[in-house]
Amino acid sequence: MAVLPTAKTTAVHPENACPIGPVVDLVFSRWTTPILWALNEYGRQRFVELERRITTITPKVLTQRLRQLERDGLVLRTYFPEVPPRVEYEISDLGRSLAPLFATLAEWSTANLGRIEQARTRYDAQQRLPGGRP
Repeated sequence: MAVLPTAKTTAVHPENACPIGPVVDLVFSRWTTPILWALNEYGRQRFVELERRITTITPKVLTQRLRQLERDGLVLRTYFPEVPPRVEYEISDLGRSLAPLFATLAEWSTANLGRIEQARTRYDAQQRLPGGRP
């Protein structure tokens, strides 16, 4: 008699445990989201413009993330051989296809971040009470 695989006996590769995991890793890394958001909202920009919009990012990290986003096909880089040379970045069609996802997340944030803050406040207050979890 053959044994059918069950949830307990079947090993699941981590990448298959959650099908959106690779997308989350790609799109929601520390600086990717603000870069894509800025390019989607404000259009084509030079490096210094992005740097001014995302004030807490270092030039080195911005350069690294833009290169990775270009490699992933989410951002397009255009080089203009002028004096001085000019480079502009814009979101690609593939990157732009994430706009509905960002809009949904922005709506969710507006609707729910207040509730999350309330839950955190309740939790923190409970931790300070005798008998609260350590």
